[in-house]
Amino acid sequence: MAIETKTPIKELAKEKETEKKEMVPIHVMGREYMVPGDLTIMKALEFAGYQLVRGVGCRGGICGACGTVYRLPDSYRVEVGLACQTLVKPNMFLAQIPFFPQNKAVYDIEKSEPTSGTVHSLYPEVFKCIGCGTCTRSCPVDVEVMDYMAAAIRGDIARVADLSFDCVMCGLCTARCPAEEAQPLVAILCRRLFSRHIVPRAEHLAIRVRQIEDGKYDQYIEVLIGSDRKALTDLYKMREEEPDMSGPDWRPKETVYI
Repeated sequence: MAIETKTPIKELAKEKETEKKEMVPIHVMGREYMVPGDLTIMKALEFAGYQLVRGVGCRGGICGACGTVYRLPDSYRVEVGLACQTLVKPNMFLAQIPFFPQNKAVYDIEKSEPTSGTVHSLYPEVFKCIGCGTCTRSCPVDVEVMDYMAAAIRGDIARVADLSFDCVMCGLCTARCPAEEAQPLVAILCRRLFSRHIVPRAEHLAIRVRQIEDGKYDQYIEVLIGSDRKALTDLYKMREEEPDMSGPDWRPKETVYI
């Protein structure tokens, strides 16, 4: 996550916002700030006057872009977490990780076989794993990282894909790994192999692709291309949305596009 230099804040508004809140000190890049104790690290940075310019994609623990390292007083441990989820603690010292360099293999997924040989050839460092569990303990979304890495060593592509499904690619496990492995990249390789070569193709998707190639939706696409911004905005606002708790049999009332 990247931040810019401190920007001005209206002091009166700031005092009104914080007059009834408990304030705690935090240290950002060596400088102390007093912030409300019920804020996340991300909100505390903004409260302190920093403008977040990168690494704030979702603010909900999904994109994994706001990996943060921090240390607490009287503790030897280096803690990690997502800035959008982790609450501030008194006297914590913060350091954001804008990007963690990982060994990223280059491959053609179409030509790569879903076997242990593919994983081992692209990421031979998987054999350096010592089973310490640091990766799992570092994960902010409770993914069983060590377990899927063990599955990667065995060549169990399907199990890696299943166990790593919730990975947000924050790289915090990589930052802490004593074996210097790139766990998220191993996981995404296996998920790609699984989806491309192991999972059966969806028949309804193949049908839709053929319909598009045959020009079934050309007239509707032309209408959208010829519409101005207001017309597109109105269409978007009037669209029929699938209910949050809909069942597998839900279908839209308007079927002209399906």
